[in-house]
Formats: sequence, structure tokens, C-alpha cells
Amino acid sequence: MIRTLLVANRGEIACRIFRTCRALGIATVAVYSDADAGALHVREADTAVRLPGSAPSDTYLRGDLVVAAALAAGADAVHPGYGFLSENAGFAGAVRDAGLVWVGPPVKAIELMASKTRAKELMAAAGVPLLAPVDPAAARAEDLPLLLKAASGGGGRGMRIVRELVDLEGELTAAAAEALSAFGDGEVFAEPYVERGRHVEVQVMADEHDGVWALGTRDCSLQRRHQKVIEEAPAPGLDDGLRDRLHTAAVAAARAVGYRGAGTVEFLVTEDGRPYFLEMNTRLQVEHPVTEAVFGLDLVALQLRTAEGEPLPSADPPQPAGHAVEARLYAEDPARDWQPQTGALLSFEVPDEPGVRLDTGYTDGDTIGVHYDPMIAKVIAHAPTRAEAVRLLARALERARVHGPVTNRELLVRSLRHPDFAAARLDTGFYGRHLAALTPAPEEAAVRLAATAAALATATHRTATTTARTATGPARLGAWRNVPSQPQLRRYRGEPDGREYDIAYRTTRDGLTTGPDLRIVAARPDRVTLETGGVTRHFAVTAHDDRVYVDTATGSYTFTALPRFTDPAARTEPGSLLAPMPGTVVRLAEGLAAGSAVEAGQPLIWLEAMKMEHRILAPATGTLTALHAAPGLQVEVGALLAVVTEDASEPAEETA
Repeated sequence: MIRTLLVANRGEIACRIFRTCRALGIATVAVYSDADAGALHVREADTAVRLPGSAPSDTYLRGDLVVAAALAAGADAVHPGYGFLSENAGFAGAVRDAGLVWVGPPVKAIELMASKTRAKELMAAAGVPLLAPVDPAAARAEDLPLLLKAASGGGGRGMRIVRELVDLEGELTAAAAEALSAFGDGEVFAEPYVERGRHVEVQVMADEHDGVWALGTRDCSLQRRHQKVIEEAPAPGLDDGLRDRLHTAAVAAARAVGYRGAGTVEFLVTEDGRPYFLEMNTRLQVEHPVTEAVFGLDLVALQLRTAEGEPLPSADPPQPAGHAVEARLYAEDPARDWQPQTGALLSFEVPDEPGVRLDTGYTDGDTIGVHYDPMIAKVIAHAPTRAEAVRLLARALERARVHGPVTNRELLVRSLRHPDFAAARLDTGFYGRHLAALTPAPEEAAVRLAATAAALATATHRTATTTARTATGPARLGAWRNVPSQPQLRRYRGEPDGREYDIAYRTTRDGLTTGPDLRIVAARPDRVTLETGGVTRHFAVTAHDDRVYVDTATGSYTFTALPRFTDPAARTEPGSLLAPMPGTVVRLAEGLAAGSAVEAGQPLIWLEAMKMEHRILAPATGTLTALHAAPGLQVEVGALLAVVTEDASEPAEETA
């Protein structure tokens, strides 16, 4: 029996595992980096052990330190969560060699599935359908498009789509470099890229008594940068025959490697309904809550049970009921190439409604840092039908209060309400086609109304503060003059649209007034009610220093009171390349140096932040006149990386 469990992970998944442990009476141990010293998973654990340093390579990826932490804290078992060392056979072996229970599959199963190329060979022998691999050295035009993939690891790292043969060599080099940096293995392989393919997976659970469950399907087709954004169970629109083939193939894959515990077999399903094996994840998936909701199970509890040698509760899994949808709330800006965001999460609240579940590693006041994945939370909705679950999730996200870094919350709401998603027309190209429509500039009239609410809330706050000081401090003599007051003006910059809004109002004996087309129903420092066009709307207003957050029934708005901080770009010369976020320079374009000629749009610098790589492009054709970036350099947002001086245009010829 497991008595004390160390979770070799952080954030949301550590908190989720601790929740099950508390329900089962198991003591918990957290490990944490210096950057996570005050993190929620550390606060929730019974015991915590520091891993010195902040970078994953120094902390959560140091298997020797994690095993030592488990022994020092008196743990008798280790759960790896997902990511980091969860699919590392060497770490699993080290845990077992230390006399600890490994809450995961056999080491041999991890080894067999660790390399996607070896896994495909094994699956072919087991009769699981596969896409035929393509030798990049012999690729021809008719083989295009190709998908390059890292043989090890996941999460979209080392993946590239190649549509032109001329790009193949460069993309192979880039994919191999990214794979080597992320997983320590630069092996990359190629296979046909299926346009409009669906990402469908099967959750499996196996015990050491030859019991294997196939726990339905999940659709994870909505992805950005090959990383999942919205997942659901069961996968919609599959006929019974296809579901049976997927279940059969998943069970065959699990049996082929002598699997035990929770795992996921992932497939690519073509438009005409043909499934192809992608890979097997030998761990718990991020999206496991949708399967738990539909089957009424606790998959972590089952992992612990099978790790203790117990059989699955029955020969067959329970019957599924209803539909579940999960959305990953990221600190990122979808309209700006999905740039991850950092900073303090000032307020975070998701409505506690029947059928809504929140899995998170953050609470109010926590900081989203630069070292780890930018996911803030997973919000899950379960209802009798797909349409009801989607509606419930969209509304929960819409009503959530998320103050701090920019998030993808609005994108998630619009995605769930998009006609293609509602009709289950799903494929991995969804965001490639619809991103512009899903990230429109906010309507100016709606933003101005929210800015008006912000100004009125601030005005009432200052009035209340002045009144309180007068009541408790020295008396102030004065007299009321029955004449209109001078208009007051507050200026805001909306985010992320960047427009400036001048809001004028007057303070009279009867209270605050604005323009003739707007009636102030009520105004308090934290809540304003306005009527315009016969419609009454409520605005919840929260101020944090110079930032003001306005939440409404249909959306949220963020403002900065002007004057705001100067943009770093305003202080630099034309052609300056600035770091768009804190991160680490991982590589430069080949041969790049001061004096190099560059072309507009040419990738010059690769910056890694929060598990993602970002390319810094030349803003114009010209000469690199300064280079401050170097591989390994850690930079802050706004740091000057390089300067490109644009070539002077040739003078136009005079015409008679």
C-alpha cells in the first residue's frame, strides 16, 4: 500500500494528483524549483523538497535529485505527472532501483514507445494501421506536403510542415536542433502530412492481471503549434465501425508492450475515416478530465491502484454517459503569433457551476513566470449532450475573471461558438483557417462604454475616499455653488487594441453625469450600471495600480490609465529588434554577424520562452549593423537584440 507519494512535477497536474491523494488518505510530497518556491502545488503538499535552480534542466528534469528528494522525505512512491520525466525510462528505472513504487507503466514499455520510429515498427508488427514513412533524402514533389517530427518527446516540439522541396533541408535542420534542445535527441523523421486530418485518441488503462480497458475516444484536433487547445470526449461524428477499430487498435498497442497503468494511443483520422497510428503516450494525458467526466472515474486513483498491483475493478469499463469538453486557458496572445505572457495573476475566478470543473496550479496573486508552460488552467464542462457541454463551457469562460497577463480566453469562447466547431467539423487546420476571424479587434463602442464604467468607478472611489478623510480628519470649510462643475477627463488606453479613450464626466449635486445618450443607473468603486439605447448593462470594475479591469456579461476589457509606461520601441532607433518576451536566445541564423546582409522577413534569431520557440525576423532588407544576441543569452522583454539598417532606395529616374 502506498502511504506517501512524491509527485515529480509542478503546477496543475501536481495539484490534481494531490487532490486524489487526499481523498485516498495518502500523504503528499512536492518538489519545487526556486522559481516555484511559493507555487500552489508547494502550498498544497504535506511536505516539499527544494530542487536548487529555476531552469527545468537544473530541477524538474534532474531525476537523481527527484529520487533523492523522495528518499529524504520518506516517500514510498513516485508519480511523474505529464511532461518533464514522465516518459523517461531511465528515471522510471532509477525510481524502482531506489526501492520506490513507480506509478506508471513498466520500464520496458516506456523504452519501446519512447522513440516514435521504433514504436511505429512495433505497431506495424501488431497490425495497427500506419502512415508509410518517407525518406527525406529521397523525397519528391509528389510526396509533399510532409510532416517532420522529433523521434523523441512531444508537445509539438521539433515538428515542421514542409510544402516545398526547397524548404526541406532547412526545416530538417531546424526541427533537429529544436528536438535536440528539448529532448536531448536530434533524431527527426518524415511522414505524409494529412490535410484536414483529425487528432483522435483512445484512453487505455491496464493492470498486471491481463486486464485492459479502452475508455472511449477523445478529439483533440483544435491545436496551435501542434499543441492542443480544446479537447472533448467522446470524439464526435465517428461511426460505430470506426470507434471499434480505434478501440481494437489501442488495446492491441497496449498488449504489444505489456502495458500497465494509464496511457493514450493517438491516431490521425483522415477525412474519409481512415485511422493511422501516431504514437502512444506512456503517461497520463493533460486532457484526461474529459474521460473521467464521461466515465465517472478517477484515473489517478486507478493509476495508484494498478501500481499497488491491484486488478481493474471489472473486466469491462463502466458505460459512458454524456459529453465533456475541456479548454486550456493559456497566458498567451493569439493575435500576436501566440506569444506567451508573464506576470502576476491578479485575480482568477471561474464560476462554480454544476457540471463545471477547474484544474489549475494558480490562485490570485501567483506569478506566471518564464521557465514553464504558459497554461494557467483547464476548464472542463460535462453535460448530457455535446451542445449543452459546449454552451456551458463557453459561458463559464465568458464569466470568468482573469486579471493580469493577456490570455486566450476570448479565443476559447469564440472557438466554442464557431459554426464549424458547433457542427463538429474538426481538423488540425482549424486555427490556420479561422484565427483572424477568432481574434477580431474589439468593437470601439463596446470598449468605450467599458472605459466609461472604469472612469466612473474611479471617480466614485476618489469621492468616497475624500468623504471618508473629511469625516475623520480636520473640518474643511466651504460652500456649494449652484453652477455646473467643470468637466473631468480621464484617459485610458485599451488593451490589446491600443486605442486611446478620453472619457469626460461631471460631478453635480445629484451625482455623476456623462453624455445625453447615457444614463448612469448606479456607480460604485467596484460596480457600475449604465443604460444606453434602452438596454441596462452591469460592469464589475477592479483596479490594480494603473491597470483597470472591466468585466461584463459578454466580455472583459483591460485598460491602462494614461500616461502609461513608455514602450521600449519608442526609445530605440529604427530597425531595432527587441525581445518580445523574457527568454533565452537558443540560436542565430547561420553566419549572422554585424555587417551581414539580410532580407525582409528572414529569421535571424530564435528565442525560447515558456517551452516555445519564437523567431525574430528582419523587419526590412538591409544590413545588420549591430548584434547583441548570442546563444545562451537570457534577455528581458524589450531587450535590444540587433539592429537592421534598411537599404536606401534607389532614386527614381526623372521623366520629361
